[in-house]
Amino acid sequence: MRAMLVAASLLATLSNPTWAAQVYKWVDAQGTTHFGAQPPQGQAAESINTLTAPAPAAPPAAPRAAEEDPQAAIDEKVRREVAEQASRRKDYCETMRTNLAQLQNNPRVRVKEGDEMRRIGEEERQARIAEARKLIAEECDVSPR
Repeated sequence: MRAMLVAASLLATLSNPTWAAQVYKWVDAQGTTHFGAQPPQGQAAESINTLTAPAPAAPPAAPRAAEEDPQAAIDEKVRREVAEQASRRKDYCETMRTNLAQLQNNPRVRVKEGDEMRRIGEEERQARIAEARKLIAEECDVSPR
């Protein structure tokens, strides 16, 4: 038991971060980076904090296809535009289907005209249902263009 206490005390003493030595970093006239326990005489040196881990280095950037091939930049632009259009179409179709469900399931639909709300009649509701179905069939129930 006594040996374990001595070992634990010794380990705790040696692992104390205050025992870490100061490290300096500097670049010489030839552009070589140096590290050392003493800063150089007559030259600026940066003090390095050895108690914290350095920030992870950014991964090397992949070569830009646009710089190598102008067609790749155009292809990427078109891909982005197509993806944006698909996203907008998906949102539009979801809204149209929600509106259709509201029209079909609620015979007492109200619409806002200007600053006032009015209830639509059955004939207008059926016309709106037909128009919503037509728009969904044209814009949403087809394969991507």
